[in-house]
Amino acid sequence: MTDFLQLLLSGVATGAIYAMAALGFTLLWQAAGTINFAQGEFVMLPAFAMLIGMSFGLPLWASFIVAVALSILVLGAAFKSWIVDPMRGSGVVAAVVATLGLSIGLKSFVKASYSAEPHPFPSIFGDEVFRLAGVTVSYSDVGALVFAGLMVLGLQMFLNKTITGRAMQAVAQNTFSAEALGINVKRMIFYTFAINAILVAVTAVLITPTYLAKFDMGDNIGLKAFFAAIIGGFNNSRGALLGGILVGVLENLAGAYLTPAYKDGVALVLFLAVILLKPDGLLGTPQERKV
Repeated sequence: MTDFLQLLLSGVATGAIYAMAALGFTLLWQAAGTINFAQGEFVMLPAFAMLIGMSFGLPLWASFIVAVALSILVLGAAFKSWIVDPMRGSGVVAAVVATLGLSIGLKSFVKASYSAEPHPFPSIFGDEVFRLAGVTVSYSDVGALVFAGLMVLGLQMFLNKTITGRAMQAVAQNTFSAEALGINVKRMIFYTFAINAILVAVTAVLITPTYLAKFDMGDNIGLKAFFAAIIGGFNNSRGALLGGILVGVLENLAGAYLTPAYKDGVALVLFLAVILLKPDGLLGTPQERKV
C-alpha cells in the first residue's frame, strides 16, 4: 500500500506537469484553430535557454525569468506572426505540417549548435526527501505538483473571473460574434500564444530535472501532452488537467506493477481507448467551430 501511494503521488506530480503542456494544446486550438506539434520542442527551448543563462553565472531563478521573456517573444509573438498567421486560411493540415517541420528544425538546430548530449538540470525544489505516513516523498514531487496545480487553477480563474479571460473564451467560441461585440480578436489570440509560452517555460523548469536537457526531450513530452489533451477533451481546458494526471498515474503504475517496457505505451493505449469509446474526450463536448 505504501508503494502504491508513493507511485500515485509521483504520478500525479508528473501528470500535472504534462497537463500544463496539454493545456497549451487546447488553448491554441480553441483560440486560433492551431494544433502545435512543436509543443514538445517549445518545452525544450526554455530549458536550454536556462542552461545558457546559468553558464553565464545567472542563478536558476534569474535564468528562468529570462527564459520566460524569451519564450513570450519567440514562442509566442514570433511563432504566431511568422508561422500561424500566414497559415490561416490554408486549413488545419497546412498548420500541422508547418509545426511538424518546425519541430524537426528546432531539434536539429539545438543538436548542431549546442550539443547532442544530455545535460543535468538543477531542481528548483532540491533533491531532499521526507517521510509522511510511511511514504517517502520528495520535495521535488510535492513542489512540482503544487506549482503546476497553482498554475492550472490560476489560469482557470483568469479565464473565468476576469474580463480579459472571458473575452478570450468568447473569441475561442465564436470569432465573428466576439469581433461584433467589440472584442479585439487579434489581441486576445496573442494573449493565448503568450500564455502558452509561459506554460511551456514553467513546464521546462519542472520536468527537465527528470528528463535531462537534451535536444530530443520534447518528443516524449509533446506526445504525452497531446495524448493528455485528446483524452481529457481537446475543447475543454479542464480536460487537459484530467488527461495529464491520468497519463502520469497510469504510466507510473504500469511501470511498477507490469513492466517498465510498457510504461511509455500506456498513454497510447489510453488514447486509443478514449478515441474509440468517447471520441470527444472524457470532458469534451461535440461542438461546431466557426473561424
